[in-house]
Amino acid sequence: MQVERRKVADQILEFLIEMMRTGELQTNTVLPTENELAARFGVSRAPIREALKVLEVAGAIESRQGGRSLVKEVSLAELLDPVRFQLINKQQVLDLLEFRIIIETEAAALAAERRTEEELVEIQRLVDHFQQLMGDNQAIGYEEDFQFHQFIMKASKNNFIAETISNLSDLHLRALKYSLSKNLGWDKKREEVAKEHMIIAQAIASQDSEGARKAMREHLMNARNKILTLPEEE
Repeated sequence: MQVERRKVADQILEFLIEMMRTGELQTNTVLPTENELAARFGVSRAPIREALKVLEVAGAIESRQGGRSLVKEVSLAELLDPVRFQLINKQQVLDLLEFRIIIETEAAALAAERRTEEELVEIQRLVDHFQQLMGDNQAIGYEEDFQFHQFIMKASKNNFIAETISNLSDLHLRALKYSLSKNLGWDKKREEVAKEHMIIAQAIASQDSEGARKAMREHLMNARNKILTLPEEE
């Protein structure tokens, strides 16, 4: 079976979902290897890995030792529509990060000036929770990262900032999932991200607007630079 080169991972994902629908890939059976799937679809392993990652995050498959995956019991009727929107490409992530650098650096500075004591307690709770989560090598932590950044936007007390970022929440979540999933198995990078959150929170706690601005910019620039170094996906 051959597929078009355009949006390869998307097409692979839809083929795999259809194979589960028809019973060609049955519940509690082991998926073919990445190499076998790549040969079957006539593509490299990169889009195969991306499609499998989406299915794993969605709970449709479960990774096993030896690089094989097991098909899990899941309602494909409920899975099909949401899972199509899990994929995001590298350029979209870079564009969003560029936008976030412009908006969130200033929002962090405003949050340092305007945050309440109650908000500070919640920001610290989010930082502590994310740091704890980064100790779990299997956790991506994208939802917790999202909550941290969203709350800082709220603490800026600027409704336009908060609403604009909120309107991008779906894309933001998918971009975080894409970015943070690249840190799985990379303990040093995971620790760095958690530390960057802590530095931002400390600046906000000290009402150091310039420090918060600088810390947020460095945090987002580090994320952008990491994405830039990733190989191009097919």
